[in-house]
Order: sequence, then C-alpha cells, then structure tokens
Amino acid sequence: MHDTGTGSTGNTARPSRRTVLAATAGVTAALAAAGPAHAAAPDDSRLRALVSRMTLEEKVGQLFVMRVYGHSATAPDQADIDANLKEIGVRTAAELVAKYRVGGIIYFAWAHNTREPHQIADLSNGIQQASLELPRGLPVLISTDQEHGIVARVGEPATLFPGAMAVGAGGSRSDARTLGRIAGAELRAMGIRQDYSPVADVNVNPANPVIGVRSFGADPRAVSALVASEVAGYQGSGVAATAKHFPGHGDTNVDSHTGFPTITHSRELWEKLDAPPFRAAIAAGIDSIMTAHLMVPALDDSGDPATLSRPILTGILRERLGYDGVVVTDSLGMEGVRTKYGDARVPVLALKAGVDQLLNPPDLDLAWNAVLTAVREGELTEARLDESILRVLRLKSKLGLFRAPYVSHGGVDRTVGTRAHRVAADRIAERTTTLLVNDGRLLPLSRRRHRKVLVVGADPASPSGTTGPPTGVLAGALTELGFTATALPTGTAPSAATVARAVAAAREADAVVAATYNVTASSGQRTLVEQLVATGRPVVAVAIRNPYDVAQLPSAPACLATYSWTDVELRAAARVIAGRVKPRGELPVAVQRADDPEQVLYPIGYGLSY
Repeated sequence: MHDTGTGSTGNTARPSRRTVLAATAGVTAALAAAGPAHAAAPDDSRLRALVSRMTLEEKVGQLFVMRVYGHSATAPDQADIDANLKEIGVRTAAELVAKYRVGGIIYFAWAHNTREPHQIADLSNGIQQASLELPRGLPVLISTDQEHGIVARVGEPATLFPGAMAVGAGGSRSDARTLGRIAGAELRAMGIRQDYSPVADVNVNPANPVIGVRSFGADPRAVSALVASEVAGYQGSGVAATAKHFPGHGDTNVDSHTGFPTITHSRELWEKLDAPPFRAAIAAGIDSIMTAHLMVPALDDSGDPATLSRPILTGILRERLGYDGVVVTDSLGMEGVRTKYGDARVPVLALKAGVDQLLNPPDLDLAWNAVLTAVREGELTEARLDESILRVLRLKSKLGLFRAPYVSHGGVDRTVGTRAHRVAADRIAERTTTLLVNDGRLLPLSRRRHRKVLVVGADPASPSGTTGPPTGVLAGALTELGFTATALPTGTAPSAATVARAVAAAREADAVVAATYNVTASSGQRTLVEQLVATGRPVVAVAIRNPYDVAQLPSAPACLATYSWTDVELRAAARVIAGRVKPRGELPVAVQRADDPEQVLYPIGYGLSY
C-alpha cells in the first residue's frame, strides 16, 4: 500500500487541516469553556459541561450504535443507498449521523463497510467529519466484531489470527496479548476504536450452536487468564476491548440470534463457572462489556433477558462486581431480546436495567423515538441518560477521539498486514494445532512415501481470512511444502455419488487429508472418512471447526483439530502434517465419547506430539 497524502481530495484518508480544524472547533471550544478539569478525573468536568449543553435529542442519539450500508460516508453504491433508505430512512452514513446524532457506528462486511484498509480508513474519516461538522458535534465511536477465527469483519490484507478456542489450545497468555496488541493496532489505524472481543463465555456445552469455538475453552481459570491477556493487548494499542456475553453464554443449546436461551446454572455454579472471566476482565480494566440475550433464573427470576434485567446489570455487574465502564447490548435485532417485549420497549427497558449503548436496533427511528418519549413522559429521567452519556464520552476521551479523531493512509500502510504481523499470526497458529490421534505414527507425512495427496472434505461458508474452500487452501499449502496435492471439495453433506468419486480419486493417491466440519453419527462426512480408510490409503482427518468431530471418526488413523478454517489455521495444520513444525496444541475443552456422552474420550489438556 502507498500513502496517497493528506490533502482534501476524494481518494485520501485524512481530511485537510482546514477541514479538521473547522470540524473540531466546536468541541475544542466547548471543552475549553468548561474550565480546568478535576485532578482526580481529568476530563469529567469538561465532559459534564458538554453533556449539559446537549439537547435531549442529541443525548438520545449518543446512546445508539447503528449499522449503515456502504463503503463511503457520503457516496455509497446505489444498492447501499437503497438498503439504507429501506432500513434506516437515510441515504448515507453522513445522513445517519446528522439525523439521529448516533454516538457509534458498527461495521460489517455484509454491509460493505470493510472492503480494504484504505477504504475503511476513508469511511471512518468521513463519518467523523460528518459528525464533527454538526453543531456541538462529537466524535463517533466506531466498532466491529473482530474476534478472529470464524468471526472477523475485516479480512485480508489485515492480519487474521486464530480464533479464541485455538488460542485456548495454545494456552499462551503472551500469544493472547500479542494477538490483542497487533489486532488492536491495525483496527485503530483504520479508525475502528471499539472491538467486540474477547468472548468471555466458558463453553462447557458441546452442543452450543452460537459460542463453541468462539470461546477460549471450558476451564474458567484458563479462560479468565486469556481474556485478561487479550484485553491488555487490545487496550494497550488504544482500542476498547469488550468482554461478552454477560452473564455468560457458554452453556446453551439455543442460539440467541434465533431463540431465547435459558441458563439453568445455580447461583453457586454461576459464581464458579461463568463469573471468573468477567471478573478477570474487570480487574484488567476492561473498557466495555456486552450483555447476553438470555434468561438466568438463578440471577433474576422475572423471565427477562439479562440485557433487560436490572438485578443482573445493575445489581450484579455494577454493584457486586464493581464495574463502572460502558455496558453495551448485544444486537437488538436478535430474537433473544425481542421475544418478550416489542422493539419499542426493548431500548427503554435496557436503559432502565443499566445499559449505556444500544446496539443495532432493527428499527432505529422506532427505538430512538421510544427513548425520547420515555424521557418526556417521565419513565426515564434525563439524569439517567446523562450517566450513560458520560460513560460513553469518557471512553471516547480515553481513546483519544477528541484529540485525534482522524486516521491516515500512511498509518494504515505502516501498520495493517505488515510482514511482522503476519509472521506473528503464523507462529501463534502453529502453537494451537492439536494432534488427537496418530496411529502407527502416520504423521508427519513423508514427501517420499506420500508425495501425491488428495484433499477432500467440507466447504462451509468462508469467514473473513479464508481465500477459498478449505480443501483448496490445504492443498495449496501442502503443495508449497513439497507435496503434489489436489483438492476435491465434497461438502458438509456428501451424497453417495460424491463419496464414490472421492473414494475412486483416493485410490490414485498416496495419502488423503479429509477436512471435517461438525460431524454427527448420521453424517455423510463420517461415511466418507470410513470409506476412505477402507481403501487402505493413509487418511488424516482435520476437524476444521469443532474438535468434537474426532469422537465420530474412530476409524481415522490420524486426527487434527484446527478450531477454524481460516487460512492462518489451515496453513499451520499443513505445516504440522508435513512435519515442518510439531503439534503443540492441547484441548481446551473435553471431548466426550460419541456412544456415551457421559464418558470423556479426551480430557482438557490432551494433545499429542511426534
């Protein structure tokens, strides 16, 4: 990438100095007029003065963090303009900021916000400029979900790291801190100052459909240590980390995007299992905590989701755990928070419960007006809004948004996707790949005896950080390592004809690598692996998401777990298969027997080497 300068033309990242000065003059003057700050809280008197000058409408807007379509703040593609008009009633991000005075904007790849680093920087600058040019304009807190692994909104050429469960398999606090430090620096360079990561849920339920490999594991002490380390890395780079999903989403078999989960833990079990990672995040100085749209009767028997529960958010999180940072809801478009109350009640009840930021409501105009009406009619006080606004402004001040809201192409080029960062990601990934089975010391494969390799298997939808189907990525990586590898994608539900084609191709190969994805007892993937083994060719199964696949593959002579199918993890797995590096990962979750789930097949901490 090349720095295109700092002028005011349309293809630059940083607005001109004149534009910056004009846009920030109102905020600077307001801060100066407030007088010197209190020594114990350097910004509070100034920030309180800002809050006192805001209209009620401006205050309500500061509570919302909203999606918006388009790669540009002022000139998105027509399809994105149409989507914005349909869903939000505005054409562009700049119009969104002007109409609702939103305090935050969340980026998504599917909303076309994150095409490439220079564009992301330009979009961030455009949003900041649109907000700062308004009367009493304030900087916008731009956020995204960059968990790495299977959830990443910013793809290559940004550096992509292994996901949380892979990091849990590596078990290194230093690696977790390095991940946060590098990922935070790259996000900040693109103008993203709040990351909804790390996941602090302790995943003790193998059937969990929404957390799973997004969690560091099933041991609360190990999860706590890694959460705290990642928080230190992110926030040391000037990006607000977000521990999620409070009070804990690790033991559900319902996805809160589509249903309303219930956690049946006793209060005592919650204290031992779910609470420790959040306590560790708070002790590490976490900037924000995200709520969960689920019910925990032991903590609040009202039947309300935690997002709307004052006993949970104020009674436990604020008062018992002593947290006074920003509390942000999970997306208000998720079914888990919409089941009991309508979309107009949800934002009001969330604020009454103790929330500060209202994330991504399905209908912003409805939600915004509901909060406004609740204040005018006395259900919410303006003083209650001021508490949350002050927390949000404190965070913006801490992150330097009042002082330096803009970023530059030069900063992107110096920071995003550098060779040193990519090498660090590769080294971390190598320490996470977990070898679970290696009968007859099949691994590592020999370039002499196993030169011709067939790579078959699952081809799930690609997360950011994947350049193609897992079979193609693995085959390409093995070829670069000296093998002659061919990819034959067979899907997550291979038919009998697909299995037959793979078996025929396997007979022409010296070895087979089979990528598996959430294998069940009746899965065609299990049949595929069994029939490949029956050919007599050496078969290496690579579980590219859940490590629990190994329990369904008793015939496979070698099994690896990568915990995700992003390139960085698949390349590391290829190096392990080829013997370039030794497997060092250890299971961060237990794997139960397929025929008797009460029995543990491989315990936490299990992992082979060679």
